[in-house]
Amino acid sequence: MYGYMHDPMLHMGVVGILAFLVALFIAAIFLWLAGKLIGIEKASIGRSMVAILGGGILAAIVGALTALVFPPLAPLLAFLANLWAIKVVFDTGWLKAFLAWILAAIIAGIILGILAALGLFTLGALSVL
Repeated sequence: MYGYMHDPMLHMGVVGILAFLVALFIAAIFLWLAGKLIGIEKASIGRSMVAILGGGILAAIVGALTALVFPPLAPLLAFLANLWAIKVVFDTGWLKAFLAWILAAIIAGIILGILAALGLFTLGALSVL
């Protein structure tokens, strides 16, 4: 007889939540570092986590709603919604928000490249994304 502590679905859910939180924290580190390098004074790990999570949720909602009305505009408006979230959370301008977003992606790419070169990460693992 198994109790809830032996339920594999519960364990998968817990692991999924932990993986999500770790991924959110790692993405926040990249955005925080980019914000600091760009000169955004209010950039912090906590604000970065809010910007990543809030921007992702807002972009998904805007993208989905726009896709119902005019699908070609959905990716652009979703992207702008994500940038707006970074802009608001960091209390900065559109240009600095864009530069932080692009620099965070560059930093993440460089770090993943270094990890792949060291054999600690395979770029093929990104194919699931």
